[in-house]
Amino acid sequence: MRIRIVDAFTDRPFSGNPAGVLLLDSFPDDHWLQKVAAEVNLSETAFAHPLPPGGDADWALRWFTPAAEVDMCGHATLATAHVLHTTGAATGTVRFSARCGILGATAAPDGSITMDFPTSSLTPVEASAGLEKALGAEIVSVHDTAAHIGDLVVELRDEAAVRALTPDLAALAAFSERGVVVTAAAEQPERGYDFVSRAFFPRLGIDEDPVTGSAHTALAPFWSARFGRDDLTGFQGGARTGIVRTRLRGDRTLLTGDAVTVIEGELHA
Repeated sequence: MRIRIVDAFTDRPFSGNPAGVLLLDSFPDDHWLQKVAAEVNLSETAFAHPLPPGGDADWALRWFTPAAEVDMCGHATLATAHVLHTTGAATGTVRFSARCGILGATAAPDGSITMDFPTSSLTPVEASAGLEKALGAEIVSVHDTAAHIGDLVVELRDEAAVRALTPDLAALAAFSERGVVVTAAAEQPERGYDFVSRAFFPRLGIDEDPVTGSAHTALAPFWSARFGRDDLTGFQGGARTGIVRTRLRGDRTLLTGDAVTVIEGELHA
């Protein structure tokens, strides 16, 4: 079967967030899916198969890290939609049935893809003892998304603090269900983005996720409330970086990005 590696939330190879994508006839057993994801060894590998016509969705979609299945993943959804459109397996809007519900992905003439995700709720909380030490940076505010994606969204004082972060990943794993997303307003919005972020998921076997679409379902409402605008652009990453364009629509968040296939081959397993 064909396996592809797609760089998501970027328009050039070796940037953005890489995801494995396999299009299947049906889902094999979970053990096999997890073994493949561990072998691919990227932050997520997406597995999809077509559904019978006439239903609420066109494709079933699941995502696995090297260590576990996850409930929501933006960049691997973008990568899957990119593969479907570039191979001719789908046109127009593709509807995915996933753990987090029905997700839409619509390709534009320029090749960018807009995904329709549920908006994550944000609950202000006090910073837990030890969180600042684990991050190694001064915290401005903390919001919990446990009801949706299971991340802590941690605001730092400025973009420079986010970029310079070198957290204690072993310690950081204790502070959230899924991961810790750090963010700050852009220092120079004229560069084309409104806020920056980095995301760390040591509980899932991912030290740092380069560009996390699902985290932007929380970052979008967080920064939209600050800026008073529904349409924003986020810049994420450390060593690898990417751009996520967000549009807040109440209980739904639209995430737009580009993707490029960098590897295509045959899986013998």
